[in-house]
Amino acid sequence: MFRSLYNIVRKIFFLDENPPNPTSSCDIEKESVKSPDGAKIRQKGIKRKFLEDDKESGSQAKKRRELECPSQNDESPPSKLVGRRKRKACDLEQLTSKRRKESTDEDADPKLQFKAKYVELNPLGEGGFGSVFAGYRKSDKLAVAIKHIPNDNLLCQHIDENGREISVEVAAMLKLQSTTSNSAGSTAPVALLDWYVLPNELVLVLERPMPASDLKSYIDKHGGSLKEKEAKIILKQLVEAAIYLQDEKIFHRDIKVENILIEICSGAPRVRIIDFGLSCFTERDSNHDIFYGTDCHVPPEWLFRYEYSAGPTTVWQMGIVLFECLHDKPFKTASFIRRKTKISNRLSTACKDFFRQCFTKDPTARPTLEQIRDHPWLK
Repeated sequence: MFRSLYNIVRKIFFLDENPPNPTSSCDIEKESVKSPDGAKIRQKGIKRKFLEDDKESGSQAKKRRELECPSQNDESPPSKLVGRRKRKACDLEQLTSKRRKESTDEDADPKLQFKAKYVELNPLGEGGFGSVFAGYRKSDKLAVAIKHIPNDNLLCQHIDENGREISVEVAAMLKLQSTTSNSAGSTAPVALLDWYVLPNELVLVLERPMPASDLKSYIDKHGGSLKEKEAKIILKQLVEAAIYLQDEKIFHRDIKVENILIEICSGAPRVRIIDFGLSCFTERDSNHDIFYGTDCHVPPEWLFRYEYSAGPTTVWQMGIVLFECLHDKPFKTASFIRRKTKISNRLSTACKDFFRQCFTKDPTARPTLEQIRDHPWLK
């Protein structure tokens, strides 16, 4: 009886040599039973299991909290709003950089500068040295004439005060614009507004008088010749303009009906001078041994001695312009010297005397520009 009771007590308090396995024990608890210090290891194993459970459950809670409320120190990818802001800032920086590059390119490229400032339209005319187009300035719609001159046709160059080699046409027009003169002829030359040196050509942006046409077209519209009275108005202005150029030490060298514009304002013709491409800086009586200009308009001294000077040559050209205003045919020096070209007898005596003085063969006996300005016919 007592033995049976003892066995029952042993079974109750696990004092049996082969106690039953607990239903929820882990591997470490199995090892701890076999260990001499089983109680100590059992406690450690149970504690470790609890810590692992707590850590796992804490990690899950932390993940839930991070999903519900992201931490400020989180290094995860930014939200769409932040990304959009960053993209906008980046786009703005790229746009600014692009504009800065375009601005730099425009500053460096004369062609881009020209296109940014002007619009080129239909052609106005074409000559042996270049072509001219209508156009306007973008900022104020100002009408301009745009002249293109290929580099091969830039015959005359000038060294400016800074040592730069530039077209003499540009140099002459810049000089005229820099001077202040009260001369009656100071407004005759058209103004140079801009100029651009491109790899293959020179582009000039010029004042464009409107309405206006070159003197040759103006004569043709009036039946091929003008009346003496109207021709006198034109010649008087032209002589004043030639004196102004002479005072500025500029020799145009190619004054002719194609290089004179007639601007119609208030019903009276106004003379404007264009095309300084063959001009040069010179003293009044300096001699030149290379002829630049229109071949059929050379002065006699060039034909006989192969030299010419500014003053007498310009006076000869005044006579040529007047001849083509009053005669329905072109003037040729060689033909005139051989007396195949003659002054019309229908003109007034004063007008014929004006021709006689302008066409004096000896340049030293030919009157000056100031003297023909005072001729009775121009009074």
